[in-house]
Amino acid sequence: MTLSDNSPEPAAIHVRGLTRTFDAVTAVDALDLAVPTGAVFGLLGPDGAGKSTLIRMLATVLAPDSGEADVFGHAVNKQPGAITGRIGYMSQQFSMYPDLTVAENLEFFARLRGVPKPLRRERAASLLTSMGMADFTSRQARKLSGGMKQKLMLASTLMHEPDLLLLDEPTTGVDPVSRREFWRILGDIHAQGKTVLVATPYMDEAERCTHVAFLDAGVVRHQGTPEALKASVPGTLVEVAAEDPRAALAALQGRPGIASTHLLGDTVRVLLHEGEPVDLDQWLADAGVAALARPIPMDMESVFAFLADARSSTGLPEEVPA
Repeated sequence: MTLSDNSPEPAAIHVRGLTRTFDAVTAVDALDLAVPTGAVFGLLGPDGAGKSTLIRMLATVLAPDSGEADVFGHAVNKQPGAITGRIGYMSQQFSMYPDLTVAENLEFFARLRGVPKPLRRERAASLLTSMGMADFTSRQARKLSGGMKQKLMLASTLMHEPDLLLLDEPTTGVDPVSRREFWRILGDIHAQGKTVLVATPYMDEAERCTHVAFLDAGVVRHQGTPEALKASVPGTLVEVAAEDPRAALAALQGRPGIASTHLLGDTVRVLLHEGEPVDLDQWLADAGVAALARPIPMDMESVFAFLADARSSTGLPEEVPA
């Protein structure tokens, strides 16, 4: 049943049993999801997890095979006209006209969205200033850097002032400085009361979200706030810095008292069971590995590495309280 339009504040997105297949591949599999109004909701997961397919269905670009999805109380498959004016959809691929300038692209897409002429220049100037692109209005889109192309796409998406942003991996392939700037802009948008659903493969970006869901094979495996997901992982997280991290990993895998181990860059992350004695330093020394082990706060990178390992064997919850 579609959420009632009389609800005082319906969820921005409410999905029940949503399914979409492509030939023999089930991209989204009976998926349930709720995105609160005003949230920055991160969709996490590997390539092929179903993130893009889900976002395209919510954007009314792709029809579901079965199930229901409401955006601000309107069904995507029955009331798309009531939805499209309230959403801004940014795909993975650069979709601006390469031979048009920054200003010309914003003017063109604003006209497509029905933005009144008196407001187009004002909004374009405001958006480009906030994004640090005010000096590039006459530059052709094809001559922009990767980060500036993404900001141009976001500015175009915001020209009609949507209530909900659907962003499909907007920072993939963008340099770290541009990624941080992009998320600063999203923070400003969130502060204005807008709702953001953003797909990302980056766990550090998950830290910036108010809510997250981890998709795998078209199914939501875990969801909740970042804080609640971190709290759902029992034990103590230890970081082991070693000259040879792979040797350190081999020395610790399968030891009693260790719940899980994984490599992260040039360090090893180790999750210790609560209350069980361990001697990491001795085990490393016995293996001839010079290393320094220290406890660290849980982060989202380790949360999903450990939850993925533990889900089938320990019965950890797929959904945790907000």
